[in-house]
Amino acid sequence: MSRPITIVEVGPRDGLQNETTILEPAVRADLVNRLEAAGARRIEAVSFVHPKYVPQMAGAEAVMAALPHAAGRSRIGLVLNGKGYDRALGTAVDEVNVAMSATDGFGLKNQGLSVDQQVQMLADIIAGRANAAGAPGATPALSATLSCVWGCPFDGEVSDGQVADLVGRIAELGVAEIALADTIGAGDPWAVTKKVEAARAAAPDAVLRLHFHDTRNTGLANAYAGIEAGLSVLDASVGGIGGCPFAPGATGNIATEDLVFMLERAGFSTGYDLDALIKTARWIGEKIGRPAPSALSRAGGWPKG
Repeated sequence: MSRPITIVEVGPRDGLQNETTILEPAVRADLVNRLEAAGARRIEAVSFVHPKYVPQMAGAEAVMAALPHAAGRSRIGLVLNGKGYDRALGTAVDEVNVAMSATDGFGLKNQGLSVDQQVQMLADIIAGRANAAGAPGATPALSATLSCVWGCPFDGEVSDGQVADLVGRIAELGVAEIALADTIGAGDPWAVTKKVEAARAAAPDAVLRLHFHDTRNTGLANAYAGIEAGLSVLDASVGGIGGCPFAPGATGNIATEDLVFMLERAGFSTGYDLDALIKTARWIGEKIGRPAPSALSRAGGWPKG
């Protein structure tokens, strides 16, 4: 129960990308700083996508320029393709997370690429990364996130074998960390256990990360199931904000403060300051013009200070 759990904060990217209110790069950089002050050590700070499709993520370069290097902290940039990866290389991101999909339906809507085309895209990025090895700052750490692992808004159910096959293909390319994402919040704890077992068998040497949305109120239960299955890296978004503009009906991620509260009460170590997280959740709610949906931003922590 005392083992450390790494929570990758995704609020500045996944949290804001579906909001009606568009925040300026300076405000988004301020959010990153506040989250890091609250204990975030890995944080998805930006997304290198075309602003025509996701205007909330415009100005990724400006956000990164406003974030000076800080020892012990890793800023992650999300990319959908090789063009996004090239943009990321022009900034000071510490990690690049390549977004992929478990299904053709979502891949075509989100990136205009089938599953096979996404694998080829990832292979091309890795090949280019290998060629750039040795150039200072040219090869940030690389991970991949696999969307719609527990269900697709266009293709429906996603089988364990479907996920295992794709996880294995990604691992064979040399990706050391692979995130399994419940993009539309269709998973349940028992399905989490099955998908984790299938993915682990397909890529026994890879670090598996979990990314849950709370669309159907199963997010924290799914996080519990993942931790019980032995995983120790999860994504979460401050305030429980988030969603995907290409997944109809998808709502926010599990809230960082709610997850921290659950884990710390159980004796796990997260490295986060819960009070600072709650303050940050309330602050970002003011910035986006609506109260953050997380439970702790309303109720506060326990016991009361």
